[in-house]
Amino acid sequence: MLLAMVIGVAPAAAAVGNAGGDAGHVRRGGGARVVAEEQVGSRLVDLTVESPALGRTAKVRLLTPDGWNQRRRSDHWPTFYLLHGCCDTYESWTLQTDVEDLAQLRNVLVVMPEAGPQGWYSDWWNHGEGGPPAWETFHTRELRQLLEHDFGAGQKRVIAGLSMGGFGALSYAGRNPGMFRAAASYSGVVHPLYDGWPEGMMGFMEEEFGLDPLALWGDPVAQRGIWQAHDPYYLAKRLRSTYVFLSSGDGTPGPFEPPGEPGDELEAQIYQMNQLLAPRLQQAGVRVTTDFYGPGIHNWPYWERELHRSLPLLLCALQNTNHCERAA
Repeated sequence: MLLAMVIGVAPAAAAVGNAGGDAGHVRRGGGARVVAEEQVGSRLVDLTVESPALGRTAKVRLLTPDGWNQRRRSDHWPTFYLLHGCCDTYESWTLQTDVEDLAQLRNVLVVMPEAGPQGWYSDWWNHGEGGPPAWETFHTRELRQLLEHDFGAGQKRVIAGLSMGGFGALSYAGRNPGMFRAAASYSGVVHPLYDGWPEGMMGFMEEEFGLDPLALWGDPVAQRGIWQAHDPYYLAKRLRSTYVFLSSGDGTPGPFEPPGEPGDELEAQIYQMNQLLAPRLQQAGVRVTTDFYGPGIHNWPYWERELHRSLPLLLCALQNTNHCERAA
């Protein structure tokens, strides 16, 4: 089955630290508000956000920079949005990787928001009715405004994600030109209209989650324009102001697999998507860096490694430095 291996499946572990309770006062952004704030680690803070765009509350994990707890209203830090994949949560990056320990991020605010197990970083079409869930509005408007007003987020932003989150990073950057200085995709679903993908994706949404797959972007034929409006392949020209990092394995067993591990059809298909997107971005004049590393499956050790490999580019972009492709 096309989506037999889902994105970043990992059991959620309980957050460490003590319960925080109420956030103290209402903090608003586009109608959203923080209703709880909890310190769950020495630099980790979990927010609970009441969101009109989602019609419910959602969780957001912050990896805070040095000095953040003593911040003044005028203090702002470069901001790195880090997106999870299908079937994972806002906790996944800190549970599965060493992101919390990276010295390079001591002066960056890292934002890891909930996006639903199959939210696809989109405002759902809902058969033309719109309404919740509106993940793009939540992330790029409500949450962004909250963080920039009350939590020290600055207006220098980059974004990255794995698989479904890799799609989200490039789709958000393309749909909101200028919002993110760089976007990185690790094994990203960067071309959801790729041959055969829509049928597998929609079947997975229905069979595994009981969702109406037509509610997302509609039918890939009848509502093809909606699919294209979210598909990074068709947003290539809108990424000209953004540094782009693309990485993927080819689906064959790699250095992190035990001997005899079978191949991975999901990563192989994602590899083909990335192989199609890279030259299209280059032809559109996008400053794109690729790391197509050959053997490798759809799994966390590769995404942790690619986070490390993409950081020089992402951090360079946050510093407003020209020729950041040389940093990758």
